[in-house]
Amino acid sequence: MAFFILVCLLCIFTEVVVVSSPTRTLRDQVLSIEPQSDEEIQFIKQISNQYKAVLWQPSSINDIRINKEIHLYINASNIEEMKTELATANTTYRVMIEDVQQLIKKQKEREAFQPRGFSSYYENYHSLEEIYLWMSQITKAHPFFIQKIFIGPSSEKRLIYALKVFKGTDSPKGALWIDCGIHAREWIAPAFCQWFVQYLLDTQDKVITDILNSFEIYVLPVWNVDGYEYTWTTNRFWRKNLSTHNKGRCIGTDLNRNWDVSWCDHGASHNPCSETYCGRYPESEPEVKAVATFIRQRSNHIKCYISIHSYSQMVMFPYSYKMSMSKDHAELNFVAWKAVTALRSVHGSSYEYGNSAKTIYLSSGCSDDWAYDLGIKYSFTFELRDHGKYGFLLPPYLIKPTCEEATAAVREILFYAIQNI
Repeated sequence: MAFFILVCLLCIFTEVVVVSSPTRTLRDQVLSIEPQSDEEIQFIKQISNQYKAVLWQPSSINDIRINKEIHLYINASNIEEMKTELATANTTYRVMIEDVQQLIKKQKEREAFQPRGFSSYYENYHSLEEIYLWMSQITKAHPFFIQKIFIGPSSEKRLIYALKVFKGTDSPKGALWIDCGIHAREWIAPAFCQWFVQYLLDTQDKVITDILNSFEIYVLPVWNVDGYEYTWTTNRFWRKNLSTHNKGRCIGTDLNRNWDVSWCDHGASHNPCSETYCGRYPESEPEVKAVATFIRQRSNHIKCYISIHSYSQMVMFPYSYKMSMSKDHAELNFVAWKAVTALRSVHGSSYEYGNSAKTIYLSSGCSDDWAYDLGIKYSFTFELRDHGKYGFLLPPYLIKPTCEEATAAVREILFYAIQNI
């Protein structure tokens, strides 16, 4: 009898073990949706707002279009409910990123273990503090080639610096400008600028050495210094700067909608809480004012303007704010084609190219349009890797190939520009 009771108890406990299972840990995820109708677009806008989804692509909810893929970041606390809503409405989606936190961890974890001076240093992402230290060290190590230039203060009074690289002995014939990190969450952009500066110092490429002997190259590694710091400490997917509006109820202005070129028209918002808020007036943001003043004072000297962003794999040129072509469209289209052809030859990556409004979407108050209208004909914007598999969370192992291919494209543009000024 005792044996029979023991067997029964074991069966009961065994059954409990089989039935019970650990609670599944929910993770922040990114969903990809391709709306098939206007009704579906309205539904997506509604539930995105309801569940506080962050739009990764496109940059504005007003740019969602039929048959155009959109990427939505959703907090773990809302992910199951949002998926249920989508399924109930027969809206097809796919999980683009299963575990956002894990990718963030991978982006940050190696930062402290890669000493400056080693090539592997440039295959990792770095905090703002580290980039400041890197700028100081690299200028001290190469005092005859690199100069650190104070551009201006940020909204929170951090310092914005550009590096000027020049190896010539005579007066420069002109200058070329490259900026990175105008949008805080686009970490691959500052990583590229760091990579590119080291490339300029190390390269044996005669094309680049000839350029550096005759032209100054300005590189702005982190433009949106406040926002970039914020993505490391508080909100990885912050886009804007940190200026305050509506008595602190809304934070940030989109620095690439704050320029004095068709300001606050298509693709920008007057709503201070919007991701594409254009600011109170053109150049209202100190980060924009500082760079605009610097370039404006050298408008006859700077011959080429390149702004590095992510993600989408594109090389674009003006205009962004209107569909009509610029007077230099044919030439700029040719240069962009040369750039993406050079880029593809490195690792086989495919980039689209064309004027911004038709290639990606209409947007106003953008830096490349402003530079072009100022008279800097060779004005381009890059959207680096990828197409959306990782989005803003591009893993460190992809930094090197991304920078190698982008460098080939930038080289092509710079070479063409100096040959044709």
